[in-house]
Amino acid sequence: MDTLLIIDMQNAWLHAGTPRYDKANVIARIKRAADYIRQHGGQVIFIRHANDDALAGSAGWEVIPELPFTPGDVFVDKTACDSFAQTGLLAHLKITGARNLILCGLATEFCMDSTVRSAASHGFDVTALSDAHTTGDRPHLRAEKIVEHHNWVWSNIATPINSRIMVRTSEEVFGIRN
Repeated sequence: MDTLLIIDMQNAWLHAGTPRYDKANVIARIKRAADYIRQHGGQVIFIRHANDDALAGSAGWEVIPELPFTPGDVFVDKTACDSFAQTGLLAHLKITGARNLILCGLATEFCMDSTVRSAASHGFDVTALSDAHTTGDRPHLRAEKIVEHHNWVWSNIATPINSRIMVRTSEEVFGIRN
């Protein structure tokens, strides 16, 4: 079963004034990916990060309204960049028999990167949607280059023998065009 992990697409980081690279298109691609996964019998898991900027239960902690959830969707709450760290994500994925994880969300160089690597280390086949993750500019590097860099790293990183990481566009995975 294909499982879509939507990482940290929350109000605190997308609607609090911080510009995000290709934000509108990334959100649209994630929404279409979630719709596709649901229509084809997969599962959608929303990962929510809680910290001082997004206190659990606050408006900032909530998933952005552009990505509505439906019955059957799952929520996993975390406090570290790695979505598997001290959460029930791994146990849930084992119970459901998930093998193929498709990842998208925010922020490319933090929670996306940590979760991509951790998922492969846990033995999953990972597809990082190259056009469905985003970040903001940093003092040393523009957001577009951060996204480009991580897509390259994930495409070339060594993984355990029982897993792999693929980097694909939304169109390549779902037939979703911009």
